[in-house]
Amino acid sequence: MEIEITLPEEVPVMTLPNVAFFPQALLPLHIFEPRYRQMLKDVLASDRLFAVAGLNSRLAEAPDRFEPPHRVASIGIIRACQKNENGTSNLILQGIARIEVVKILADKPYRRIRIRALASDPGAATDENQRLRLELARLLALKRKFAADSSTEITEFLKTVDDPETFVDIAAFNLCDSPSIKQKLLETLDVHSRLQLFTRQLLAEIESIKLRRKLEGGLSDDMISNN
Repeated sequence: MEIEITLPEEVPVMTLPNVAFFPQALLPLHIFEPRYRQMLKDVLASDRLFAVAGLNSRLAEAPDRFEPPHRVASIGIIRACQKNENGTSNLILQGIARIEVVKILADKPYRRIRIRALASDPGAATDENQRLRLELARLLALKRKFAADSSTEITEFLKTVDDPETFVDIAAFNLCDSPSIKQKLLETLDVHSRLQLFTRQLLAEIESIKLRRKLEGGLSDDMISNN
């Protein structure tokens, strides 16, 4: 699943709340704001690349900060794009690399940033990371069972992913419940530590689901409010 693309030093960026975009992940986007329509037109005419950064909600509280991004984000390439009759567009962006937002260069007509590519480090022997990948797969299946989750397609796809880094990134993007933990996973360049962090998060999510089910008792979902 490796993609050989030379990253530019400057790229457009969308800054979105509660979003942590990962390499290899597929992010559907609906483009409707005028600034992003112009951005899309420009990137489709060039290299089809732009970044997606999460909005740093803590910094956003400052009155002099406009849409402050998290320092670590991902750059993606447009894999499919459909323009609608009303001028909006629907597209699929595939993540290709982690990046550091080095500097905001401009905000008009859309935001452009200077970036630096970030490389991951295995952090442990291959066998150890593979062991954690298998443990993550087990926990994801367990969570799906307890939560009666219908995310069959992504869990089936993950069975075909052998590389631990790709596995944890795609799984975190699609199946992690906490936006703050997803951002922390994105920022963790040590793959072994990333696997460990997501393992701990899944264990916590599973325990939370089990506790909620216990408190709900035997009531069906539409009767929970009466419990």
